[in-house]
Amino acid sequence: MDWQTSEDTVPSAPVTEADARLARGRPPASGAWRDGDPAGDRRFAAFRGFRTENGAVLPAARLAYESWGELSPAGDNAVLILHALTGDSHVRGEAGLAHPTDGWWDEIVGPGAAIDTDRWFVVAPNMLGGCQGSTGPATIAPDGTEWGARFPYLTIRDQIAAQALLADELGIGSWRAVIGGSMGGMHALEWGATYPGRVERLAVLAAPPLTTADQIALNSVQLEAIRIDPGYAGGDYYDAPAGEGPHRGLALARRMALLNYRSPTELNLRFQRSWQSGVSPLGRGGRFAVESYLDFHGNKFTRRFDANSYLTLVEAMNSHDVGRERGGVEDALGRITARTLVLGIDSDRLFPVEGQHRIAHGIRDTLDGDQAAVITSDYGHDGFLIETDAVAHHLGRLLDA
Repeated sequence: MDWQTSEDTVPSAPVTEADARLARGRPPASGAWRDGDPAGDRRFAAFRGFRTENGAVLPAARLAYESWGELSPAGDNAVLILHALTGDSHVRGEAGLAHPTDGWWDEIVGPGAAIDTDRWFVVAPNMLGGCQGSTGPATIAPDGTEWGARFPYLTIRDQIAAQALLADELGIGSWRAVIGGSMGGMHALEWGATYPGRVERLAVLAAPPLTTADQIALNSVQLEAIRIDPGYAGGDYYDAPAGEGPHRGLALARRMALLNYRSPTELNLRFQRSWQSGVSPLGRGGRFAVESYLDFHGNKFTRRFDANSYLTLVEAMNSHDVGRERGGVEDALGRITARTLVLGIDSDRLFPVEGQHRIAHGIRDTLDGDQAAVITSDYGHDGFLIETDAVAHHLGRLLDA
């Protein structure tokens, strides 16, 4: 659960007038990528008859993905990168007509980088239920209309089952490494527990062993913010004119989430009690700078995401419990055989480092024994996206181990 785009993961800063102008137009009913839009660097893998844990069936499903580098003749150099809640397959590369944002890990993935695309064949899918090319609520259902709120409930395990089908499609029997942060770290952890024979190295970054009651509670208010927006219309909003979709509820959910992604230290240092303009916020109609910051990023988010996808993916996060039906967390972690990097951020108030230490304690082969590696950062949960030098160092340790 994080910003997951390069322009949003830079340290927080006051919103300029130029920034504000970018978000003044009427937002679309959905920011989803749709069939007929430019594909850009996306590729697609299609499957038939995908069955979820709950027994629902998607008659046809696909994952959008991007890749870099070349698969070796032996097929032993493949690395899977898994994005967070609001991310997508565009790990590296420029924004354009096909991709709403620049690559979200450009400094980590590329020729000569920590995840060296001259050495590794790197694959990054948009998760099932997402809205940037993979099958999700904005996809057309068999009856010729969008799935909308009818889209099946998904779990983290459903999403990695789809990723396993993608690996099969690409001819990858096992991954040299599976790497994920935040929600992607939930996926990575499930890969290690569900398919231990298909994962040689594992990186779980800023992710918990299970979603706690506190985290579910934080999620629940975001979901309700979307559902009570009159523009949500029970999930049937795709034909709404610009400005009449559920953008208010989606932007509010995003603003709520941002408060969990960043740390009090960063927000207090960056904004203090500064005003957005020369107009006083003390009863004179002005605004505090931090208020404008939250509004700007919430409004910008509505232009690249889909409200129904947000609901689907947050509910999938709520499903996360690596120990479910496996005898508990510790028994499940004991199933993981991959050499594992577990990484936490000391200021993370969304997924505190205690959870990462529990993961490290339960996995038999970790880089740092029974304790997670911990990055010191003022940036909170988003530190795994912002502190690229430190993250690159630890990923290098894993891939060279």
